[in-house]
Amino acid sequence: MVRVKLEDVCERGTSNLKMSDVTDLSGNYPIYGAAGYIGNVDFYHQINPYVAIVKDGAGIGRAMLCPAQSSIIGTMQYLLPKKNILPRYLYYVVKYMHLEKYFTGATIPHIYFKDYKNETFNLEALERQKEIVTVLEKCEKVIEYRKRELNELDSLIKARFVEMFYEKGYPVLKWNDVFITTTGKLDSNASVEKGAYPFFTCSKELLRIDTYAFDQEALLLAGNNAAGKYDVKYYAGKFNAYQRTYVLSLKENWSYRLFQYQLEDKLEYLQQQSLGGLTKYLTLKILGELEFVIPPEELQSEFEIFVTQVTKSKVAVQKALDETQILFDSLMQEYFG
Repeated sequence: MVRVKLEDVCERGTSNLKMSDVTDLSGNYPIYGAAGYIGNVDFYHQINPYVAIVKDGAGIGRAMLCPAQSSIIGTMQYLLPKKNILPRYLYYVVKYMHLEKYFTGATIPHIYFKDYKNETFNLEALERQKEIVTVLEKCEKVIEYRKRELNELDSLIKARFVEMFYEKGYPVLKWNDVFITTTGKLDSNASVEKGAYPFFTCSKELLRIDTYAFDQEALLLAGNNAAGKYDVKYYAGKFNAYQRTYVLSLKENWSYRLFQYQLEDKLEYLQQQSLGGLTKYLTLKILGELEFVIPPEELQSEFEIFVTQVTKSKVAVQKALDETQILFDSLMQEYFG
């Protein structure tokens, strides 16, 4: 094993292809962009496998391993492996380095090879590289399996909702007939580490605080988000909330879990309807147009029990996923750090 720089094991390559250059093409050779596979074209720029890095815009620093006889568009950077490194080993090395930390630029962030080429890592002999790659591949497969399992559990809830409530002729009410809507009063920086009560902000992470303003069952809807990716949380008890977090109380003795699910099912629509530029936000006018199915209370309870059971499974799967991710990260540190 030797300690080497990134530039010792790969060469930089660039692409001048634009998305518009390849949109209407077809062929046998794949082409990739920041979001992954774009389509097939009738040419290729690289005859051997390589690593591609997102160098401009969203997802900057993200690495992907691309196959032989393929190409990338201009927002990507080629890292072409030399003979002393396996392409997949290089891919894991680059993932380990978290190259996004080298970004410059505010409006459109970008990274340059000259800034990260001196990153160092442990380079093993080729046979040892194969062994390491095999272990990391197996670990990644477990991670992907757990993620698919979580998606399938979400799909199970959706299928159950459709089975129980879709086109059954149940009443449909709009937002203001379903919820009493208020917001928190605090700034987002009011949180206290290890505070006594939950503090709900527009962050997906749950913060803490030492004072409470609410003591109830509620749904918490983030009212703004830089990318418009909102989320809905459920809580029962004492808590506090940020001034742009909607605190939702049901007007009747209905199931909070049922309406949490219905809200979560509308988050993609809300993202599309968001107002604002750099920070997206939701208004009561936007929310007021949302409609909710109101099934009989006994069916609401049945659905809530089902969701609770599935949620327990999701918690167990998420725990296994988190533990596998920690294992993967520790292996990367052991092999390359």
